[in-house]
Amino acid sequence: MSTLVLLTLTGLGLGALYFLIASGLALIFGLMDVLNFAHGAFLTVSAYAAWRTAETVGGTGGLALAVLVGTATGALLAIVVELVLIRRLYGRPREQILVTVGLSLAIPALVQAVWGADSRPFPVPDALSGTVSVLGAQVPVSRFVLIAVALAVLAAVTLFLSRTRYGLIVRAGVEDRAMVTALGIDVTRAFTLVFAIGGALAGLAGVLGGLYFGSLSPHQGTSLLVFAFVVVVIGGMGSIPGVALSALAVGLVQQYANYYVDGYGDFAVVVLLAAVVLARPAPRLAGGVA
Repeated sequence: MSTLVLLTLTGLGLGALYFLIASGLALIFGLMDVLNFAHGAFLTVSAYAAWRTAETVGGTGGLALAVLVGTATGALLAIVVELVLIRRLYGRPREQILVTVGLSLAIPALVQAVWGADSRPFPVPDALSGTVSVLGAQVPVSRFVLIAVALAVLAAVTLFLSRTRYGLIVRAGVEDRAMVTALGIDVTRAFTLVFAIGGALAGLAGVLGGLYFGSLSPHQGTSLLVFAFVVVVIGGMGSIPGVALSALAVGLVQQYANYYVDGYGDFAVVVLLAAVVLARPAPRLAGGVA
């Protein structure tokens, strides 16, 4: 029983991490029709910025500041990329893919050149390095932190899309940009805001990924991005609630398979992806975020 509890809560924590990454992808593609392969690079840079901050300050205060720095770094990097590169490429998917794939390769290589290829331990404060006993299982505190943050992000993104002016402007702009612009509304500013939110979520995931794994490396963002894409494809490009449920399913399947099927967690995720894609009559590849 204790093993099942540990696997379940660890899988939920991993699913929460996948959701934080995938929600940014779903926002950017679902609302702006931009498939951002550089999302993992945003995560990597933010994780290293947070790591330097946490090491310099230390303790729980250092981690709190690292979260702010990492999130802000992801948002700032996303804004720069959108303003300098992506804004000129709306409606040109091939060029978008070329640019973002190029960034996904160049940025981790630059990080590796500066800090080396070896993994570095992520400083975890004592308050978050222990475990909590749940039905006989000793569950790391970090798993609960990830789950709580993911729930807060899900609620915040849902409210942003349904209750805020910019959320409604973006949804309308995707449907008919010319009409919204004719009403005197600056759609481009709203698009930049969505890109910034996606980058901030990637940055937050980078910090919490360091907390979950206890280390970080230059290509960690790229590895996590693969699973984030799987989550988005399963959950639907246009549905934040669907992405949340998909992330939980992927995290749990991966953890259960790693333990019960002798380390075949990644393979089990691929099987899950194939089963969903084959069973789905009409893949949902575009549209507004629900």
